[in-house]
Amino acid sequence: MEFVQQQPTSKAPAEWFTGDVWWDVIAAGQEPSRLRANLVRFAPAARTHWHSHALGQTLHVVSGVALVGTRDGTVLEAHPGETVTCPPGEEHWHGAAPERFMEHVALWEGVGGGEPETAWGEAVSEAEYGGARTRRR
Repeated sequence: MEFVQQQPTSKAPAEWFTGDVWWDVIAAGQEPSRLRANLVRFAPAARTHWHSHALGQTLHVVSGVALVGTRDGTVLEAHPGETVTCPPGEEHWHGAAPERFMEHVALWEGVGGGEPETAWGEAVSEAEYGGARTRRR
C-alpha cells in the first residue's frame, strides 16, 4: 500500500470545454487497471463539449448543480450526492448551471492498447445548454 503522488491542479483545455474548468486527477490506473477518476470544478455556465466514452462514464456531483445533456435534447439536473451514468458510446455533455459553481467526480475506464477512451466533438450551443431541465423524482 502507498500514497499516490498527486499532480497539480490543471486547467481544462479550451478545445474540449466552454468556460473555465479545472481538474485534479484522483486516479489514472496503470495496466492492468483501466480506472480513471478526476475531481472537476466548473465555473458557472462552464461545460464540456459533446463527447462520448468507449466504456461509459459515471458522474458523482459533489457541490453545486450539474447539468448533463444528451443528443435527444434531454438535460438532467443533478444535485450534491446524486450520480448520473452515461452508457458506452452515448454522446453527452456536462457542466455547471449558470448560477453557481459545480464540482463532480468523473469516473471512466481507459480502453488500453492505445485506443482513445474519449471521443470529443463540437461545442455545446447556447440553445442545447439552455434546454428544459429534467429533475429526478
